[in-house]
Amino acid sequence: MQTQRQQQMFSVRKQNVRGNYAKAKLIAIVNSSLQSFTKHYIPLRLFYEPFIRLQQSVIIVKVVRQITIKMLVTEANEMKKWKYLTMTAVMGSALMLGACGSDSAQNGNNAETNAPASSGQDAADEKLQGAVAGDGSSTVAPIIEAVVEEYAGTQPDVKVSVGVSGTGGGFEKFIAGETDFSNASRPIKDEEKAKLDEAGIAFTELPIAYDGLSVVVNPENDWAKDLTVEQLKKIWVEDGKEKKWSDIDPSWPDEKIVYYSPGTDSGTYDYFDEVILDGADLAKSATLSEDDNMLVQGVAGDKNAIGFFGYAYYLENKDKLSVVKVNGVEPTSETIEAGEYSPLSRELYTYVKNSAMKDNAAAYDFVKFTLEQAGDMAEAVGYVSLPEEKYTEALKTLEGLK
Repeated sequence: MQTQRQQQMFSVRKQNVRGNYAKAKLIAIVNSSLQSFTKHYIPLRLFYEPFIRLQQSVIIVKVVRQITIKMLVTEANEMKKWKYLTMTAVMGSALMLGACGSDSAQNGNNAETNAPASSGQDAADEKLQGAVAGDGSSTVAPIIEAVVEEYAGTQPDVKVSVGVSGTGGGFEKFIAGETDFSNASRPIKDEEKAKLDEAGIAFTELPIAYDGLSVVVNPENDWAKDLTVEQLKKIWVEDGKEKKWSDIDPSWPDEKIVYYSPGTDSGTYDYFDEVILDGADLAKSATLSEDDNMLVQGVAGDKNAIGFFGYAYYLENKDKLSVVKVNGVEPTSETIEAGEYSPLSRELYTYVKNSAMKDNAAAYDFVKFTLEQAGDMAEAVGYVSLPEEKYTEALKTLEGLK
């Protein structure tokens, strides 16, 4: 039997899934997962009840997140399929009209018409084998997870493994030569560049999407709805005192502020440090985690909590969180793309090892596929796509590494 707590969590997650057509399937899958989890952990419940509840909650979030990504990728592909069919019809009509030209024109073009098809299609259809390894940002992870899911259907014999160690942790593995690419929610640091240079690893930066770092509070928080950059700094900077909301604004509750933040290996942490903290220490009482889902659970469970993470995680959990306006601007796809949500709008990147792009056909093909799909996948999972010309430029840069 499910506990009341489990039923409540399931109800919340159910409301967060896009598309009424998928709800029945989702309910069955999550119910099955809950029942299996409860069955296996009943002997521990007497001793580790709080831990089990927390793990259940995180597992539910991750299960639903994977299902949602797969649904959204499918929807994006359906849109692509219709675009492809439309373009095919237009091209077919044009070819038929061209075929109605004069006999002399047909004869003059016989050599061109009868020429063998370009090898480009053969290259596109080529089935590859091999392994590709990546790591890095948890913010970039939803995009890459969606791409990996889609790529598996195109190149089933290529094994793509992608870890989520945070931007800093990902660069550590990149420097150690353990990965072919590294995902980042901030530009690479000078010291990281120096270490790569020492290791003899040449790299290239490729942008893949826009994000708006989102500050969130508990839905019961009805006071901190719009914060200035100065207020955010006052809230988050460590000053040796236990801060209360009333310390920020006397009209706010005389309650201690509870903090949830990405870990120090996270590019999101680094970016927040740069644009909000200005290099000062983050509040020491903050709960740090590289798992954004843990941050979501923390803020959702405490009226006096505040946290921050990537825009997609807010969208995925907006039924149990409230997003804070910054300087009067709320993060949306439009305000992020236009740069109006400042200073918390940013680009997301993947960094590739040049030698891997040259020597590992599977790695090159996966990164090329990522750039071709990044815009659609970014929109599908809640981020903002770059202008098309940026993807075109990135693909040309990648091609130059072969």
